[in-house]
Amino acid sequence: MFYVYLLKSRKNEKSYVGFSSKNPKIRLEEHNNGSNTFTKNNKPWNLIYYESFTCKECAFAREKFLKTGVGKKLVKIILNNFQ
Repeated sequence: MFYVYLLKSRKNEKSYVGFSSKNPKIRLEEHNNGSNTFTKNNKPWNLIYYESFTCKECAFAREKFLKTGVGKKLVKIILNNFQ
């Protein structure tokens, strides 16, 4: 399985969209342990939303979409519904 996930920082309300073959809950732990620079500087994080895919290319395309103008609007809607 492949996952696209949305994290929200408890520190400053920033969001992060990621792609992984790991379970999103495991990936959340990694982000909260400082696995990359952006998430390390904005931790702790909450897992807000994720989608699962059997197709790696489909998951990657979805992550890419969520980082575009229209996709960012969708991310904002998702974040607003989980506050």
